[in-house]
Amino acid sequence: MPRAPALLFSCLLGLCALVPRLPGLNICTSGSATSCEECLLIHPKCAWCFKEDFGSLRSVTSRCDLKANLIRNGCGGEFESPASSTQVLRSLPLSSKGSSPAGSDVIQLTPQEVTVTLRPGDKTAFQLQVRQVEDYPVDLYYLMDLSLSMKDDLENIRSLGTKLAEEMRKLTSNFRLGFGSFVDKNISPFSYTAPRYQTNPCIGYKLFPNCVPSFGFRHLLPLTDRVDSFNEEVRKQRVSRNRDAPEGGFDAVLQAAVCKEKIGWRKDALHLLVFTTDDVPHIALDGKLGGLVQPHDGQCHLNEANEYTASNQMDYPSLALLGEKLAENNINLIFAVTKNHYMLYKNFTALIPGTTVEILHGDSKNILQLIINAYNSIRSKVELSVWDQPEDLNLFFTATCQDGVSYPGQRKCEGLKIGDTASFEVSVEARSCPSKHVQHTFTLRPVGFRDSLEVGVTYNCRCGCSTGLEPDSARCSSNGTYVCGLCECNPGYLGTRCECQEGESQSGYQNLCREAEGKPLCSGRGQCSCNQCSCFESEFGKIYGSFCECDNFSCARNKGVLCSGHGECHCGECKCHAGYIGDNCNCSTDISTCQARDGHICSDRGHCVCGQCQCTEPGAFGETCEKCPTCPDACSTKRDCVECLLLHSGSSADNQTCQNLCKDEVITRVDTIVKDDQEAVLCFYKTAKDCVMMFTYSELPSGKSNLTVLREPAQPLWNGFVKPPAAWSTPETIYVKVETWSSILRGRRGRAGAWVLRVGGCSRAEGVRGKSGAASKFSWTLPSIC
Repeated sequence: MPRAPALLFSCLLGLCALVPRLPGLNICTSGSATSCEECLLIHPKCAWCFKEDFGSLRSVTSRCDLKANLIRNGCGGEFESPASSTQVLRSLPLSSKGSSPAGSDVIQLTPQEVTVTLRPGDKTAFQLQVRQVEDYPVDLYYLMDLSLSMKDDLENIRSLGTKLAEEMRKLTSNFRLGFGSFVDKNISPFSYTAPRYQTNPCIGYKLFPNCVPSFGFRHLLPLTDRVDSFNEEVRKQRVSRNRDAPEGGFDAVLQAAVCKEKIGWRKDALHLLVFTTDDVPHIALDGKLGGLVQPHDGQCHLNEANEYTASNQMDYPSLALLGEKLAENNINLIFAVTKNHYMLYKNFTALIPGTTVEILHGDSKNILQLIINAYNSIRSKVELSVWDQPEDLNLFFTATCQDGVSYPGQRKCEGLKIGDTASFEVSVEARSCPSKHVQHTFTLRPVGFRDSLEVGVTYNCRCGCSTGLEPDSARCSSNGTYVCGLCECNPGYLGTRCECQEGESQSGYQNLCREAEGKPLCSGRGQCSCNQCSCFESEFGKIYGSFCECDNFSCARNKGVLCSGHGECHCGECKCHAGYIGDNCNCSTDISTCQARDGHICSDRGHCVCGQCQCTEPGAFGETCEKCPTCPDACSTKRDCVECLLLHSGSSADNQTCQNLCKDEVITRVDTIVKDDQEAVLCFYKTAKDCVMMFTYSELPSGKSNLTVLREPAQPLWNGFVKPPAAWSTPETIYVKVETWSSILRGRRGRAGAWVLRVGGCSRAEGVRGKSGAASKFSWTLPSIC
């Protein structure tokens, strides 16, 4: 029982989602859930059986388990296993054109209303589609910087309205245009505030001596389809002069966004706000330089003359506030800025959704093409935004764009044409259950669109069986409340059916559930109910015994395998199968694996232990101790291979025989033996045909043997003398340096001796080996004919 809170807390953090992937672990039963609601929180695959007579009398069968396990254990269909689900409440079809019949809305997103019912950890999904419809109405508000540096730009846009309307009518039949201007806050240090500058801040400025006083923002022309009004209003404008380089344009952007009625933004139209400037903007906290400490409130502050009245009272807006208000009013902001400030405004677009930036020429001559390019860019992409997402929800997006390919983790499609449809799959997952029974709502909206999808969220955290409570139920001996198949006993009563009463005598009875005094009840692995242990179920195996003291999974393991896979676990002890011994049954009694190629066990150089050779001869190694360069018989083990190669190399059949004999050898044939390897052994012996074979032998790190064999053996002569090969040709006496026999055997020291070998001597010797160290000399006395 104590494990349940900790496990449930981990599950609430989302950790349980990883556990079911671990092989052999049943997270549902290991959670020790004591109620249906606790079970549902453990993992979305867990189910609760509320059948009254579920399980057996001698064991505690977990009511919280995988659905298949509950059915197999006899629960039938009496279990709780709610799943997350989705229901579409309103789904109007997408419109094909923006010029819809009178009285009907243009639909660019479907569905419009969805509700999801969520079980923690269990995802549910729904589809939504977005379309940029053809001939959609456009409202464009032109917001211009009228500081002194923009005087040449003002001249070039005096006929912009007419040209812009002509181009936009190629894209939409319903286009409206508005106009506003800005400079900066008319307070120091942002503007010239000395009395002599009050009516003309350009006094004394030789290049442009006359201009109007500085102002924050003026709304000059509401959105209208009369383009001549735009041209007329532009012609009236005169530039002003501020003191510092940054402008107060973000004050103007915010007012243009939130003063919807005065600007004239329509409900069913694409909202474009074109912001033109040749300098950087002031942002939040810059106002403190002029003593403005009050943050911007995000409200509309235009008076009857359509002038911004809070310019000298509140700070500049922050980027976050700008982004929020632009999104709330579905406005696409277009930065038209000069090249030297392009990167700054490009960075702003990453912080303000639905914003694009274009490079404006120094005299604004490209403003028409700039607006057309920005319009096409905005209409070629769709990006979903999320509003009011509950903290305990996870959202996962998959976009399917015009190419038909699904892009997991993406909620944006680009490269669309007018009339194309982008599809999105939205998966919703609850991480936990709210503390109270509440319903949440969040909204999905494409950036810059009026259309939105409202998603209602309810939580499936209560079990249906919990509604049928039976207080003082006869099923609980009238001493408890029956709920979801279990009895919740009243104070003073215990037992699965509340049939036992607590008291002093009860503690004595509970000792009948202990294996020995001081031991935990039922070995800590069961429940003592009325003096009898009912053992818990375990995902690892079976727990049994009068005190739940035994199981079939707590035995010794080998490499993680219980009883090495060669025995059965009984109450903590491995009972090994035939042919295996040991605490964990990992020791085989079979000795066939220790048999060397010569038929001897471990090559007579070791002992076979648990089916593996343990070499006892110093220097011996290999699976069957077959390798031993320092052993006295080291040369003789390679004799068959060398002799086969040199004496039977002409026959293909014999070649196959030699390959079998030499399969673990690396052979090198040479004309001259040069012993430069300090670890190599020098071997030579006389064959049955009285030829003398000579080779060196060493072991490679790969486990193979390296044999360097003299290509031509010595030939027999008359009189029993041996003629050496060319490699041995020296004056009449030949010396071969070898290690003495005494230094061969286990490193024992002995005296060196000189040996004079004749044929008779060689015939009696199996082979003589030499190695660097204490050495003897072998000499052949050859006839003068050699």
